[in-house]
Amino acid sequence: MARILIVDDEDELREMLAETVRSLGHEVHTASDGDVGLRVYKQQQIDLVITDLKMPRMNGLTLLREVKLVRPDAVVLMITAYPTIDSAVQAIKLGAYDYITKPFKLEQIEIVVRRAVEKKRLLEQLGLFRGMFWLALFSIPFWIILCVVWFSYVSGN
Repeated sequence: MARILIVDDEDELREMLAETVRSLGHEVHTASDGDVGLRVYKQQQIDLVITDLKMPRMNGLTLLREVKLVRPDAVVLMITAYPTIDSAVQAIKLGAYDYITKPFKLEQIEIVVRRAVEKKRLLEQLGLFRGMFWLALFSIPFWIILCVVWFSYVSGN
């Protein structure tokens, strides 16, 4: 089960997305604007952010930028009813996982959410394996020294 934050100023759409994501078995947090969304993101261990592009106070691109400052590996899905090539390029450059235009089919959201959650899981596993690699790499000299000392002790007696 992933923790997913949905940020959209349209109440109906936000609730529809929340129900769709809950039906997939995920924990859902919601926010009506980018400011509240960023606070929720900082307080919770969120796995995926789904955000609208145009919102009052803080737009989706600013939220994306701020979320990436908090956690560079954050997975963010951008949705918009006002798509432009410029905003799509900017979102992808800032690290958005996907850019979906409204209106969309709920099946499309389900597919993208599944893929995004899987990406987050794989990124976490990769981080774990990297940590294990470095731990093993730095612990090898210790074990070599220990074996040499032990061998010297055993062969000396």
